[in-house]
Amino acid sequence: MPDVWQRVTDFAGINHELMPWLRMRVPKGLRGATIATVPVGVPLGRAWLFYGGVLPLDHDALTLTEVEENSHFQEVSTMLTMRRWEHRRELRPVGAVRTEVTDVLGFQPRIPGIGGAVEPVLRHLFRHRHHRLAQHFQAGRETSP
Repeated sequence: MPDVWQRVTDFAGINHELMPWLRMRVPKGLRGATIATVPVGVPLGRAWLFYGGVLPLDHDALTLTEVEENSHFQEVSTMLTMRRWEHRRELRPVGAVRTEVTDVLGFQPRIPGIGGAVEPVLRHLFRHRHHRLAQHFQAGRETSP
C-alpha cells in the first residue's frame, strides 16, 4: 500500500491520472513536494488545470484539510467554476497485495443549476483516473521478474 500512497500523493502521479484530459500545474513553491509533505490547513496557492494539458481551464485554490499517511487525504478548495470543491481520497488494503482507492467528491458550482451536468463529467474523469492508476501498477507488475 505504501507504493500506491506515494503515487497518489505525488503531483506527477496525479498528472498521469488526469492526462490526456487535464494537467495540473502546482504553484512554484510546491514543485517537488507531494500531498504528503505540504502543510495541512494552510492555503497552498493556485493549482492551474489545463484542458488537454495546454489550454487553461480552471484553477484550484488548494487547501489540504487532512492527511494521514497510507490512509487518506482531503482537500477543500475554491475554483473559478466551483464555489466549493471537496475531494477525499481513501486507500484501503484488500488482501495482501491489493489496494482499493476511493474518491469522495462534493462540489457547489458557481453557476446555479449546472451541478446535474457537471456530475457525469466528474464521474467519467474519476473513472479515467482510477483506470490510469491501475494501468500504472499493472505495467509495473508485467516488467517485474
